[in-house]
Amino acid sequence: MIRVMVVDDEALIRLGFELILNQAEDVEVVATVGGGQALAAVREHRPDVVLLDIRMPDVDGLTILRQVMELPQLPVVAMLTTFDSDEYIAAALRAGASGFLLKDTDPEQLAQLVRSLAAGGVVLSPKVTGTVVSGFLDRATADAGEAKLAARLTERERDILVLLAEGLSNAEIGQRVHLSVGTVKDHVSAVLAKLQVANRVQAALFAQRVGLFPPPGNH
Repeated sequence: MIRVMVVDDEALIRLGFELILNQAEDVEVVATVGGGQALAAVREHRPDVVLLDIRMPDVDGLTILRQVMELPQLPVVAMLTTFDSDEYIAAALRAGASGFLLKDTDPEQLAQLVRSLAAGGVVLSPKVTGTVVSGFLDRATADAGEAKLAARLTERERDILVLLAEGLSNAEIGQRVHLSVGTVKDHVSAVLAKLQVANRVQAALFAQRVGLFPPPGNH
């Protein structure tokens, strides 16, 4: 069972996500709260996945994200937004968010996106990937230091990084390269360490900056 928490300042949004996600047999919404209660609720309920509104009037979503990333047991956090383009997205990715999706995401896709997050996949809403992530990449090209870090990867690790950048989970990567999930997990950990990044999304963006994987819309 995937335990999910929804953080949003609008009660209607929280209720909508709860009703949709609880229809899935393998997903349980364990809490829905406003921004002010978010950190305490994460500590209390220990969700696997947190869907976090990026803009709230009482507390900034980025502030909550940074606080959650300091907890000893980290959930996967995806940011919720109503905007096709949001200047906070790049900051959220750098701070450790594992993706973002629009609040009007197709209800039929929502549970699968949560499953992908829980499995370690990268979730970037198709509607906004091109405008937000490509814009981020345009402003953040690789420097010489990043090129040197990329050069430290083995051929297998480079293959794993490319598949990771495609948004595949460990199980999906394992099927693609004929490795066990445990072995893939070890490779992913090595990639993150060598690239000096905090999570899979940052690794995917790194891969795009150094030219190992084309930005959205270019492949």
